[in-house]
Amino acid sequence: QVQLVESGGGLVQAGGSLRLSCVASGRSFNVYAMGWFRQAPGKEREFVAAIAWNGGRTRYRDSVKGRFSISRDNAKNTAYLQMNDLKPEDTAVYSCACASRPGLVLDLENGGYYDYWGQGTQVTVSS
Repeated sequence: QVQLVESGGGLVQAGGSLRLSCVASGRSFNVYAMGWFRQAPGKEREFVAAIAWNGGRTRYRDSVKGRFSISRDNAKNTAYLQMNDLKPEDTAVYSCACASRPGLVLDLENGGYYDYWGQGTQVTVSS
């Protein structure tokens, strides 16, 4: 069983920054990628950013490029999402996900590629 625990969410004014963290723990698992997804009230879950564990290739949704940055600490099985210049439309519950099998770069944007999910952390951006 793999557990993912997110932290770092909160309330921030537009233009502000937050840094989300996601720690993966459990027995006998391999991390091939970790991703961040978000879901706003009344909307479907959408891909935000992801990073491959080997090589560190990253993918971002267009609306966050240049503002968000994903990184990882392999030794700690931890992924980070640095979010700058936040906008009210970034308000959502942010969940991290972990893939325990290899995949293609395009798979990083697909929620079905991930095997484990965290509970989510609320990010609220006020105007």
